[in-house]
Amino acid sequence: MGGTLEVSLIVPVRSPQAEVREVVEALGGELARLGRSWECLLVFDGVRGEAWKAAEGLEARYPGQVRRIGLQQSFGESVCLSAGFESARGTLVLTSPPYVQVDPAALGPMLAEIEAGADLVAPWRHPRVDPWLNRAQSALFHWVLRRMMHVKFHDMNCYLRVMRRGVLEELVLYGDMYRFLPAIAFRQGFRVAEVKVRHLREWGGAGLFGLGVYARRLLDILGMMFLAKFTLRPLRFFGTLGGLVALAGTLLSGTIVVQHLVLGSGIWQRPLFMVGVLLGSLGVQIIGFGLVGEIIIYTQARHLREYRVESVHEAPQDGERSG
Repeated sequence: MGGTLEVSLIVPVRSPQAEVREVVEALGGELARLGRSWECLLVFDGVRGEAWKAAEGLEARYPGQVRRIGLQQSFGESVCLSAGFESARGTLVLTSPPYVQVDPAALGPMLAEIEAGADLVAPWRHPRVDPWLNRAQSALFHWVLRRMMHVKFHDMNCYLRVMRRGVLEELVLYGDMYRFLPAIAFRQGFRVAEVKVRHLREWGGAGLFGLGVYARRLLDILGMMFLAKFTLRPLRFFGTLGGLVALAGTLLSGTIVVQHLVLGSGIWQRPLFMVGVLLGSLGVQIIGFGLVGEIIIYTQARHLREYRVESVHEAPQDGERSG
């Protein structure tokens, strides 16, 4: 392919039943219809099977456009995206789940948002066609996310996203952070747009998940909130938390001491007094964690940058103006 490659499609494949042929034909065909040059990187997360064989056929059908990347074992979608990005050659990166989740015609409006100045475009499946229980759980998840992180996005669980290369060059993905990519990019100062897309289908059934899944999602949101707000100010987080714990311990043990002085009641025979002392000590230790974090941030401050420079404007000098 001559000229500059425009779009690199990255598809993490984590199941042997992944519909890689349908994804490449649907999204690649739509990109070709839009006049965009494209390539596709199928990143196999330690799986082979039917999807691997289908990818072999796609390589023969689209020589030079479709490539396979096989990971030795399962590392998760964040690693798949990172591995695909390292081999991507396009100026734009398009990520997709391993099946046709939304109408490929949505690529036109999403690419138009990129041309209008957005750095990342996130889809919003509206209306959704999956069962009502899934929609209710998703709505609750995004409501909590918007309240805790102060972001406006409605659909973090749709992975058909278009972004400029600079987004993935500056962001570090690990664990389940791929899910929060629009929020991470927004907090880092990138321009993020949201486009409504037509939802076609959803993998998996409806139902409640185990308590461990909900606990992990809540911890993910808390982790995102901490990274977004307190990475460079750890003392604010640990100081507030430690101060509240220490205050609770002081009030608890102090009340018992006042009762001892006024009413003559015993101290050491009351377990709550020891609980208050332990809470006070724990609060001081938590504050100490924040102080250690501040010291680390101070020593590494010259290597950290919390802002993005979009452009620098300067008036021409006299010699340049006259020339």
